[in-house]
Amino acid sequence: MKRVRDWSMLVGVALLLLVAIALPGGRARAESYIEAPRVTAALQQGHAAEFGVGIRRNLLLAVALYCDAGTMGSPEGFFRVGRVLASAPRPLRNPALANAYLALAARLGHHEALRLYDSRVASAIIGDECGVYGNSADGTRFDLDGYLAGQSTAKQRIAHLIRNAARQYQIDPRLALAIAIAESNLDAAAVSPRNAQGVMQLIPATQERFGVTRPFDPEHNVRGALAYLRWLDKRFAGDWRLIAAAYNAGEGAVERYSGVPPFAETQQYVRRVLHFSGFATRERG
Repeated sequence: MKRVRDWSMLVGVALLLLVAIALPGGRARAESYIEAPRVTAALQQGHAAEFGVGIRRNLLLAVALYCDAGTMGSPEGFFRVGRVLASAPRPLRNPALANAYLALAARLGHHEALRLYDSRVASAIIGDECGVYGNSADGTRFDLDGYLAGQSTAKQRIAHLIRNAARQYQIDPRLALAIAIAESNLDAAAVSPRNAQGVMQLIPATQERFGVTRPFDPEHNVRGALAYLRWLDKRFAGDWRLIAAAYNAGEGAVERYSGVPPFAETQQYVRRVLHFSGFATRERG
């Protein structure tokens, strides 16, 4: 059943983007998915894992992150999944599955995907591989400090601000940093298609709720987000899974479903946050 649900999600994304691309100006609309901060963040983090930027090279993690970008609507994410699977060392290398993801990226409007498509190999049928890669990657330790050290000086300053402010708000700095990385990859100027703004991607309603008047000022944005995280921490008794889910989907959705909501993006988001924070690894230890 899970394979059916995940494939339906991929087909839904594909149909949505194909319709957008077919309309006048559709190419620009398709590219807006790539520009969404969470998508851009997943692509950047996948790049770091693929090429060992700040962290040890980890192709399995790279594929998981590129998969997340793809299932959030990014043709580039699916293209990179195909590229890695086409050239990775065994046992990750899978030319038939690489072809399937490259074909999907091409159908979603990615111009370079067909150049890598190997016509000598039959394409596999895409099932729940993205879920499998994500779950497998969770078993590896994410080097949060190393990753941050590989970021720009400006982003390192924001990370330092988050660490200090998190302690003041009695929030574990690893959780706060993981959310910032998942939301915008520490981009103070990020704006989502839903008008979430700044480092921690606060929507206007949350900004008003927690007194944020300058959402693109990193300190104002971070402090507002930490006040919200502190509120969520109390509401969900310190459960990081529920806190992350509520930050993504809203506390009402978490309470309605009595746990992490069954939304593919929210479940992926929670997995990424827990992995970046090191929580998933500690659970296994």
